[in-house]
Amino acid sequence: MLTVLSIQSAVAYGHVGNSAAVFPLQRIGVEVLPVYTVNFSNHTGYGAWRGPLIAPEDVREVVTGIEERGVLGEIDAVLSGYQGGEGIGDVIIDAVARVKAANPNAVYACDPVMGNAKSGCFVAPAIPVLLRDRVVPVADIITPNQFELGFLTGTEPDTLESTLASVDAARAMGPNTVLVTSVERPDREEGTIEMLAVDDKGAWLVATPHLPMKANGSGDVTAALFTAHYVETGDAKVALERTVSSVYELLRLTLDSGARELQLIPAQEFYANPPLQFTARQVR
Repeated sequence: MLTVLSIQSAVAYGHVGNSAAVFPLQRIGVEVLPVYTVNFSNHTGYGAWRGPLIAPEDVREVVTGIEERGVLGEIDAVLSGYQGGEGIGDVIIDAVARVKAANPNAVYACDPVMGNAKSGCFVAPAIPVLLRDRVVPVADIITPNQFELGFLTGTEPDTLESTLASVDAARAMGPNTVLVTSVERPDREEGTIEMLAVDDKGAWLVATPHLPMKANGSGDVTAALFTAHYVETGDAKVALERTVSSVYELLRLTLDSGARELQLIPAQEFYANPPLQFTARQVR
């Protein structure tokens, strides 16, 4: 059984951060140790929310408490996502170092959340630089969208070839495995969106129908499921197909429901038993 230490935000209402990642991981049989970086009423996309940012030293204390239980050696992966403040990056880097000291086979999966092509950056100005210069270099797996990949590497990924070149530049920074979400190349089939997974063994691309919706938290689910499937199987193609299958059905169900928040619980069977309706093709 895999064990994941997930250092992310939490919301009471809705599903982003750990409130999006934990349940799908549990539903596929992963033991999750959630550590919270904020405890908000809801995600900030509503324009109003309540609750505290958790001070970096308090987050570090939680990790230390877990360490004192003597269980860091049981952790297979550390997962992080949106970083609300600058100080949390140091806490995550420190937690990764502690876990890897206890289990040298553990991996760190970083979702370098900064923004997207439509809205630009939506994090504090220092965060993208922190991610690029200090966090991504210690990651084993990163899951940027195309916009974030471009910032990290100082490139403008567009075509498949330029996106692969950008991935190579990202991998040269430290991570072995890169999942690019929301690949939108000009020559893709109309009405589709793609994901690209690259590691030492090759590169795989998968296309799904593009659903006309914005779903806060879907990236958090994607990063969590891909990390778990990849660590479990060591196979980027299998991890990509399982992840895309589950997330597409989650989004389709959410769109059909008319709800603003992800229908995370009703979609649970799609995590446990992905329908595998999409096939990834090797592009390198």
